Amino acid sequence: MYQSPLPMIGWAATLAVLGFAWWKGGSAERYGASLKLITSLVAFAVHHMLNQETISIALLVADGVLAVGFLILAIRYSSLWIGAAMLLQAGQFSLHAYYLVAELQRDRFYAIANNLVTLAILLCILAGTIIAWRARMRAQA
Repeated sequence: MYQSPLPMIGWAATLAVLGFAWWKGGSAERYGASLKLITSLVAFAVHHMLNQETISIALLVADGVLAVGFLILAIRYSSLWIGAAMLLQAGQFSLHAYYLVAELQRDRFYAIANNLVTLAILLCILAGTIIAWRARMRAQA
């Protein structure tokens, strides 16, 4: 399925962070983690089920849905980590849109930027979960 161990490491990190968010996070972290997991699974399915011409459009739609989902969560919960994740996702949406409009082939820069933004969003979810967890621990003490 994969020729490199990096995608497997990426999926392991994604599942670990999202599982941690569900285990220790609050409502905002759980919703954010759920959105990220759903769109990650959609992206996985898109890459394995669609042809090259439709992959870019499907990924653009998935990134738009995730950005709007983070926007709704940012408005609802007024959380700094969600705002950062939303801005990062908007950048990823812009990357997909640029490559689609310019009719560029996805290259190394695209892959690196896409993966770094995904990692940064996971770090935002992780930071938000740790902050929510610590706040809950302080309130209990």
